[in-house]
Amino acid sequence: MSEQQKPILILKDFNKTFGKGCAHCDGKPENRRQGYCPKCRTVYACQDISLSLYQGEIVGIVGESGSGKSTLMQALYFDSEATSGEYFLEAYHSGEENLFLSSSQQQKWVRNMLLGMVYQNPMMGLKMNFSAQSNIAEKMIAAGNRQVHSMVERGDTLLEQVHIPLIRRKDSPSHFSGGMQQRVQIAKALANEPPILLLDEVTTGLDLSVQADVLELIQKIQRERKNSILLVSHDLSVVRMLADRTIVMLNGRIIEEGLTDQVLEDPQHPYTQQLVYSLL
Repeated sequence: MSEQQKPILILKDFNKTFGKGCAHCDGKPENRRQGYCPKCRTVYACQDISLSLYQGEIVGIVGESGSGKSTLMQALYFDSEATSGEYFLEAYHSGEENLFLSSSQQQKWVRNMLLGMVYQNPMMGLKMNFSAQSNIAEKMIAAGNRQVHSMVERGDTLLEQVHIPLIRRKDSPSHFSGGMQQRVQIAKALANEPPILLLDEVTTGLDLSVQADVLELIQKIQRERKNSILLVSHDLSVVRMLADRTIVMLNGRIIEEGLTDQVLEDPQHPYTQQLVYSLL
């Protein structure tokens, strides 16, 4: 990676808090217990998170349930509001405008044009009573496309690419298996050719063979399209397979980060060591 290359996504000092805080915990991380204030019950879901993502790079974010991974992804996709922090995309105003301070209309444009999201639970990413093809068209309509023929054509192309038989394009995802639902989500995420994909626990709950199929599909798409990907998982083996760099989160904080090989071969933090040794 060139030293001159600029990140296409930069996140600085991101915080997400559920609750108002109190004199005991506000500004006093040492008084919080695993990201939680025992006095006022405020949850510090994400604390001072900073990260970057480069063109064509896959960054894995790994950590146990409750570590803040999904909260982070929801904020990046504007599913939830950040408490504080700065969020820049190079493709939006040359990376000079903090998207957390942008209007909801601007955030909607970024969400539809520059980002593609695949949720752990397909019900969050798909309308289960719409056809597979209509789910893809919905994303294109949100981006301003009104050409029915082009949307049908695009939908067919994407369904073929994620290995959904076209004979089933008019079926609703409620009639699909979990693995097929995830593949429809991936197709929908790619509808408007976004440069960045956000993948949140996309293989959790799937059979091992289906997991392997979905991961292989992600690899293939990334090789062909050169998307940049933020990949969240609690499973370090998934991150090992896909990620160039790895970030480890615990209790809402980044505790370790580096090249994936480096993190796996020489983990520094005791929690990362525990994760790595669990794979052996």
